[in-house]
Amino acid sequence: MKILVTGGSGYLGTHVRRYFKADDFSRTSGFDVLNSVDAAVVKDYDVVIHLAAHLDKSPEAAEEVFLTNVEGTINLLKNIRRDAVFIFASTKDVYGRFADNFGDVPEGCRTLYAGQSALEWSKLIAERYVEFYANQLGFRSCIFRMSTIYAKPLEGTTPNFVGAYVDAVNKGESIRLPGHGRPRRDLLHIDDFSAACKAFIDSVIRHGLYNIGGGRPNTLTLTELVAKLEEVSGLQAVVDLENPLPDPVPMNYISDLALITQELDWNPKIGLDEGLRTMFEAFVPTS
Repeated sequence: MKILVTGGSGYLGTHVRRYFKADDFSRTSGFDVLNSVDAAVVKDYDVVIHLAAHLDKSPEAAEEVFLTNVEGTINLLKNIRRDAVFIFASTKDVYGRFADNFGDVPEGCRTLYAGQSALEWSKLIAERYVEFYANQLGFRSCIFRMSTIYAKPLEGTTPNFVGAYVDAVNKGESIRLPGHGRPRRDLLHIDDFSAACKAFIDSVIRHGLYNIGGGRPNTLTLTELVAKLEEVSGLQAVVDLENPLPDPVPMNYISDLALITQELDWNPKIGLDEGLRTMFEAFVPTS
């Protein structure tokens, strides 16, 4: 089985690509989703895991975000062959503030516009194109609305906030927490995400849309996350209590995993202690 990971040289993509021993489609390897000639190479693959995206939330980046995340995705979709598998990395943030209406957020949470940035809106728009082309061209599709997926930091890539906290703890730098550390997030190790991709690939499901994250057993407030990082690393964190960042939207987010568990027989396997400990392995000097 031939597998391609777009964005396969990025923070998450590198780990997914190694998990599957897949090929890389990224600017690092000489491919651009906005180049229609480059995009045609996906015809040669049984599975395409689409992680490549422009992740800038600033208003100034909106045009480039929509171009890359929507038009770039369409370029790929037009070339997926019949009965191949296309897995699309979307985001929990398509729900915006409506996620705060739930303890555990289901796929039925509303996705109306409520101040989401171009990044979140581009992902939601791209989801609709995934569904359209999958049905028109006859390939299998899976949309994962991803919560906080964390992975061991890699040189040359930009980590999410978990990786940024790890970097700060390792270097003794100050950490500013949103909402005085009260926001709650569910965390999922990258290998568990890859296992979910494999579960869909191996399933008989034609089209799936799932919230994916660590679920309630792998949930921490940001203050608890920093304390856990101290525990697993043996290092002391420096938290700037005087200058907290604004409250995030949503304030709390925990993935409801009922649907993905039912349809794909998938659950997180890597606990927080084990998973977060691996985050510091990248900083162990080699002899």
